[in-house]
Amino acid sequence: MRRSEVFGTLIAGLLLGCGCIAQAQQPIIYPAKGQTAEQQAKDTGECNAWAQQTTGVDPVAVAQYSSSQPAPTGPQGERVQGAARGAAGGAVIGAIAGDAGKGAAIGAVTGTMVGGSRQRRNARAQQGQAQQTQQQAQQALATYQRAVAACMEGRGYLLK
Repeated sequence: MRRSEVFGTLIAGLLLGCGCIAQAQQPIIYPAKGQTAEQQAKDTGECNAWAQQTTGVDPVAVAQYSSSQPAPTGPQGERVQGAARGAAGGAVIGAIAGDAGKGAAIGAVTGTMVGGSRQRRNARAQQGQAQQTQQQAQQALATYQRAVAACMEGRGYLLK
């Protein structure tokens, strides 16, 4: 294989691999009309540029955005905060009833349960938002890949 063919194949591979997330979804491109490796690299580059312009999707930016999203955070102290609020409220109510200590203990237990519930609700919301962002990124990359495939097929390549 000539050096220029190797270089052309390398460029084509790099251009096709620019969407890191969707790399496993890249189609196999066969030059059905005897196109050279250089021609395939040129067509691939032009089709990638056309797909990006047509769809408005930049696969590199989508991949970078998806990989830079912070991981959902763990517990944020809702239980402790709930216990503190519950103990304070319970102490006030207990003082009125004549036993501030007992009221504070009951309030702390109740506040811990409320804080735990709040913590679980916040974690579910974060997880749902992360999944939605990931789905949007996958849909954008799929749209981009369909555009590249349509362009390459229009230029006489078979894609599988």
